[in-house]
This record gives sequence, structure tokens and C-alpha cells, in this order.
Amino acid sequence: MRTILRYLWAAPATGLGLVLAIVGIAAGGRLALHTGVIEAEGRLLAWGLTHLTWLDRGAAAITFGHVVLARDVDSLEWTRTHERVHVRQYERWGPFFIPLYLAASGWALACGQDPYIDNPFEREAMNPRGGYTRV
Repeated sequence: MRTILRYLWAAPATGLGLVLAIVGIAAGGRLALHTGVIEAEGRLLAWGLTHLTWLDRGAAAITFGHVVLARDVDSLEWTRTHERVHVRQYERWGPFFIPLYLAASGWALACGQDPYIDNPFEREAMNPRGGYTRV
């Protein structure tokens, strides 16, 4: 029962992620289920993650609820541990996660910090040495 509630609480973001995943793989890509999380990768998703994020070189992957969108299979593997932390954050914060994440980035920026690296949600997802852990 508890697992079902976590999926329901994160469902609004998961729905958004599913729409983006379906659109993203329409131009050639892959959709798979891995440890209870839907993973999508493909050329269109790679373009979006490169050009539509505020990170200088783009993002390797992004999570929406129980959906992870990535540039390619290597990006999915390389970021899996990091993105699973974001899945747990969605399970904890539900529909409030995206506004809280954006507010935390805005706060970091207003304080002269990096809106990504200094975002507490990202700090929680980083491994102890910083960055990602390949699994």
C-alpha cells in the first residue's frame, strides 16, 4: 500500500514525464522499465537536454516523478544513482517538488551561488565526492 501511495503522490510529475518521453522517443529512441522507473532515451531527448536546460553543456538526464529522460543509454547508466535520489525526492514532496526545486535554485542564484550545484535537492543527489556514480 505504501508503494502505491508513493507512486500516486508523484503521479502529476510522472504524467508530465510520460508525455515528454513519448514525444521524445517518437523521433527514434527507447523506452524501458528499470527498477520501477521508466527510462527513455533518444535523439530528440538528447537535443532537448542539451539545448533546453540552464546548464552550460546541458543535462545528461532529468527526472519527472518515476520517469527519467536521458540523452542515451550511457547517460542512463552513468546518472542512474543520482536520478534515483530525485525519484525518492518526488516520492517525498509529490506535486510540490518542481516548485520547491525551482525556488531552491532561485534562492541559490539570489545569494550569488550556482543554481544547480548549490541547490539542496542536487546536493542530496550527488555522491560524497561530488558528481555522479556509475552503477
